[in-house]
Amino acid sequence: MPQTEQSFIATVTQVANLRYWLYLPQDYETQNAWPLIIFLHGYGERGDELELVNKHGLPKRIAAGDEFPFIIASPQCPITSHWPEQVTELNALLDHLIETYNVDTTRVYLTGLSMGGYGTWYFASRYPERFAAIAPICGGGGWWMTNALKTIPTWVFHGDADPIVPIIESEIMVERLKNAGADVQFTVYPGVGHDSWTETYNNPKLYDWFLSHQRKD
Repeated sequence: MPQTEQSFIATVTQVANLRYWLYLPQDYETQNAWPLIIFLHGYGERGDELELVNKHGLPKRIAAGDEFPFIIASPQCPITSHWPEQVTELNALLDHLIETYNVDTTRVYLTGLSMGGYGTWYFASRYPERFAAIAPICGGGGWWMTNALKTIPTWVFHGDADPIVPIIESEIMVERLKNAGADVQFTVYPGVGHDSWTETYNNPKLYDWFLSHQRKD
């Protein structure tokens, strides 16, 4: 019997359920609009113990008492999933943050490390119109993301001795973006293994760079 052309229509409902740390600047009430950073953690911090998210990166610095001129949201990925699979939920979280807090929608930034670096590439490529700049750390993406990502200023970080996520993962993305005419920077840490995030998040220039970018609505 020959094949026949068919079509299928259905309504699919998806429930987003992400726990997250929220940081508000000390003088939050003095401004009507604040820049927002979404931070995505690595593979080892997945689960339902939110304290795990404080192990690295921005949540670690905030837990230690550091202050930032940003609203910072640090969600936790479910143990059964990975950030690239959670982009719809992350986008719903971004909607929630904008609806609930004094977010400057022209200055929304995205960053993450390791699995969160992959999540940064995937989330930004799915919703490029939402971000003013992104900073993926020791992650990687796919060739199909290039056209969407080329519109977003990007600063990529990686250690050249990384045994977990080889630096070629970042090199390929940077090369594709450069060829597409994107605004992309690449910082390589000589002799550094997988932990290329500590030096990155301790660098004040990263936050100045974020603030130098504003998306036009």
